[in-house]
Amino acid sequence: MRKTLVAAALAAFIFTACTDSKQEAANEHADHHEGMAHGDNMPDATTIVVETPDYTSVNGPVKEQIAAVVDSYLKLKDNLVASDAGKAQADAKEVKAAAEKVEVSALEGEQKTFAEERLSEVKQAASAMAEAADLDLQRAQLELLSEATFALTKAFGAANETLYYQHCPMANNDQGAYWLSSNKEIRNPYFGDAMLKCGSNEEVYSKK
Repeated sequence: MRKTLVAAALAAFIFTACTDSKQEAANEHADHHEGMAHGDNMPDATTIVVETPDYTSVNGPVKEQIAAVVDSYLKLKDNLVASDAGKAQADAKEVKAAAEKVEVSALEGEQKTFAEERLSEVKQAASAMAEAADLDLQRAQLELLSEATFALTKAFGAANETLYYQHCPMANNDQGAYWLSSNKEIRNPYFGDAMLKCGSNEEVYSKK
């Protein structure tokens, strides 16, 4: 009987310690979040996060085709905000399909090389997301997909609307990560409702 009481007391102690530890971690996380930039703040008009060459003079369907990639990307991002893994998975397939339709053969020299490299990154990330049914695995690919999509958009002047390059300092295990949005209001695709407004606008791009 004595051994049973000791064992029960020990189990209760461990449970309490574990609960306290988890609560402390949650409080730390919340405090850390409170100190982060979040909201609809706007960066200086000259702020550039993603450096790109200027290929905006390119003619042909390439701009419209890249714009279609962006449109598919934005749907995917919105479903990550909604934490809908099923729809995000389907959207990722659309992103890849749109990227495969970009007529890179119509480009020459550095323009072609740049487009091929960035589209390869888009397809790589989108393929991984399309194969993943898990939200965490999908979100792990969003940084690469976002940067490559934004770089293509800026380089070829393919934006149909003003785009906001936004950043969450707590994504990617507190290393930070970016995403692209057509809305200046922060809606975090890395955490969804858990930290919906955690993030900041870091660059704004409008079609020239």
